[in-house]
Amino acid sequence: MDRGFIHVYTGNGKGKTTAALGLGIRALGAGLKVLLVQFLKKGDFSEIRFLGSQPNIEIRQFGTGKFVKGRPSKEDVEEAERGIKEIKDLLNSGKFDVVILDEANIAVKYGLIDLETIIDLIEARPKGTEIILTGRGADPKIIELADLVTEMQEIKHYFKKGVYARIGIEK
Repeated sequence: MDRGFIHVYTGNGKGKTTAALGLGIRALGAGLKVLLVQFLKKGDFSEIRFLGSQPNIEIRQFGTGKFVKGRPSKEDVEEAERGIKEIKDLLNSGKFDVVILDEANIAVKYGLIDLETIIDLIEARPKGTEIILTGRGADPKIIELADLVTEMQEIKHYFKKGVYARIGIEK
């Protein structure tokens, strides 16, 4: 790719990570190399098991799996800092065509990652690298920097009827 674009999937509706992973699968199908970085998340979810079995993708998780809202713990902050260090090296390697920064917007919003650090990552990426950022509450500066922004808006969700994450659908 001559030029890599910046995608942002944000908003309060379901589907941000799903959209990013769909783009990642499409890239893999085209023979591109993908880096999936998940902030805040940790675990052997269905998508991680599947994607981890595929060639041309590396997956990194930098989260405790516990922090969702409120004040981050010291461990949450340490995980995010470790992630940023690794991502800088991986991104600068030029090895990846597509980099997915899952929940990066939330990590910025809650102070796990400094906004300027994310902006620096985006601006310093190799020329042809596509970057996708997901998570609610994308900072206006990230939205301005992006080439594509999609806001997922919740209209209706079965969670409000007591239906929690189901294997193969939400996890």
